[in-house]
Amino acid sequence: MDARVNLLELDREGLTAFCEGLGEKRFRATQLYRWIHQRGASDFEAMTDLARSLRDKLATRAEVRGLALLSEHRSADGTVKWLFDVGAGNAVETVYIPEVDRGTLCVSSQAGCAVGCRFCSTGHQGFSRNLTTGEIVAQLWFAEHRLRAAAVESGRAAERRIDNVVMMGMGEPLQNYSALVPALRTMLDDHAYGLSRRRVTVSTSGVVPMIDRLGDDCPVALAVSLHAPDDTLRENLVPLNRKYPLAELMAACQRYLAAAPRDFITFEYCMLDGVNDSPAHADALVALVKGRAEATRAIGPVSCKFNLIPFNPFPASGLHRSPRERVLAFAERLQEAGIVTTVRKTRGDDIDAACGQLAGEVQDRTQARERLSQRRAVFEIVPQQARS
Repeated sequence: MDARVNLLELDREGLTAFCEGLGEKRFRATQLYRWIHQRGASDFEAMTDLARSLRDKLATRAEVRGLALLSEHRSADGTVKWLFDVGAGNAVETVYIPEVDRGTLCVSSQAGCAVGCRFCSTGHQGFSRNLTTGEIVAQLWFAEHRLRAAAVESGRAAERRIDNVVMMGMGEPLQNYSALVPALRTMLDDHAYGLSRRRVTVSTSGVVPMIDRLGDDCPVALAVSLHAPDDTLRENLVPLNRKYPLAELMAACQRYLAAAPRDFITFEYCMLDGVNDSPAHADALVALVKGRAEATRAIGPVSCKFNLIPFNPFPASGLHRSPRERVLAFAERLQEAGIVTTVRKTRGDDIDAACGQLAGEVQDRTQARERLSQRRAVFEIVPQQARS
């Protein structure tokens, strides 16, 4: 049986402990860490400044094992989507979004998702398992060095291509906390990818206890999938709200701000036609974050910005995208209340790589389709109510 350790599973502290277990000095771990993450090396023989004795040990005790690539798709707008095999019939998706001032990588944390948000294609695929730390890091490891190699081939400099990572791919990151935090530490480490805490974002549907833990253990930028201004509507769209209602979620956001690298929380809001996009919904959001709503009166205002997301339809959802005019009017209403608001530009929708479209391949263990079908039947009356 192959008992070799995949070094992508280890943050620098873990790699140091591993090297000390081999009888090596601590500085060897830093050298090894740089070879793996800064240079993208997986062959120990290529790591020429490591002692021969260490390379021999590594050859029998360790490996650098990435994910098997199943497919690569490129959008007309430059977005790239990779599908990776994670075994047992499961595959996860990773998306690279090039922009003028940065390159953003959208990383998956689970094979599927157990939260089951109405508007998310991943949730309709169900849930199979959490990814390991190595499987999370491997997405960045592959993408960074794949893009560098492509840059060199086209005559450009082999400088860092990814300077912004968002944990917004498949899965709820905070439900895979033990694997997430070491992966974040590798992303942030100056001897690996050296990303700024402000440029690494964890997006959550609202797992309140883990928001608090993240603030203590590894505070990075936080994005919260809000999507509704009141508990009744949010429970229909984001079922996790039944466990952690808005009052608890807003209080957790308030606490997180004390440790956050930015002085605001980003609230993501998917614009759904006739469901959550009326002027009354916008006014209720203002009251919520300003501390005037019943759910937040005792909490007070929460420093935030809103990111309005055009819905990317898929047949099983039964939902539709809000007209652009309504999205812009909604944004203007929030801005008039003094809330920084942006409308996300849809990228990669021609290759199903846009927000909410990532589905991969999931061997569901949760009967998600049956549950969501039942919820959809109950939910059908909500759009009509929302228009009134």
